[in-house]
Amino acid sequence: MEPRRRLVLAAVIGTALLAALPVMATTTSTRPVYQPPRSYYLALGDSITYGYQPTKAKPGARESDFRTGYVDDFAVSLRRLSPAIRVVNYGCPGESTVTFARGGWRCDGAELHDPFRGAQLTAAERFLEAHRGDVSPITVTLWGNDLAPLSAKGSHARDAIDAFARRFTSILEQLRATAPTAEIIVTGAWDPEADRLAQTEPLYRSLDLAIREAATKTRSRVANIFGALNGNGDVHHQHARLCRLTFFCSNGGDPHPTDAGYRAIAAAFMTASGYPRKP
Repeated sequence: MEPRRRLVLAAVIGTALLAALPVMATTTSTRPVYQPPRSYYLALGDSITYGYQPTKAKPGARESDFRTGYVDDFAVSLRRLSPAIRVVNYGCPGESTVTFARGGWRCDGAELHDPFRGAQLTAAERFLEAHRGDVSPITVTLWGNDLAPLSAKGSHARDAIDAFARRFTSILEQLRATAPTAEIIVTGAWDPEADRLAQTEPLYRSLDLAIREAATKTRSRVANIFGALNGNGDVHHQHARLCRLTFFCSNGGDPHPTDAGYRAIAAAFMTASGYPRKP
């Protein structure tokens, strides 16, 4: 081949390869991280992470009374794959995306499963830095204290979802930056308003979509909690299911899960994780 033709051909091939590189990089970077269970499972979030149940919240109750949450049930499944895995649960009842990132909520004290000081996000980043490469999975449950009940937001519900999504995405981005190889699994939304499901489901579906978009941007996974708690039936079936899996019907509209509800959430996390199951 003549020298001039070789140069032209090389330039054409080089240009084609350069044009393809961004596509390949984008395809790879949007895939969720897969990381089998490591030495630590870090659970972050609010009262759902904590395992709160209104029937146990009595004077003198301690954190040891709240040991049937989804974190505990998910940990049982994780130990079948990694028997020595240790659970660190920073879940704080009442935590929102605002207090999670900035602090200011009452999360200090012995009543927490694993006490920390300051913002939960800062505590998580410190733990991840101190145990770099040894933490996976990380679970995150945040939205209830920002948005529920969505029906109360009225015409401002969509704007509230958008504002939440920006804060939630920022939190996941910071966690991903500190733990680039950890598997992060977030809790998807569900509709806890069992008495008005027909009216509110579209709002909670929009919230679930916003959570999924934030997860995609940060290579995280989403546990399908709509399927776990609401199910796939009509409003009558969903109402009956929520009455069984949450305290909505038995405790004055409280949306927190029963033991069966927490087990259903844990199963959704296991499915989302992609981890192999042992018989």
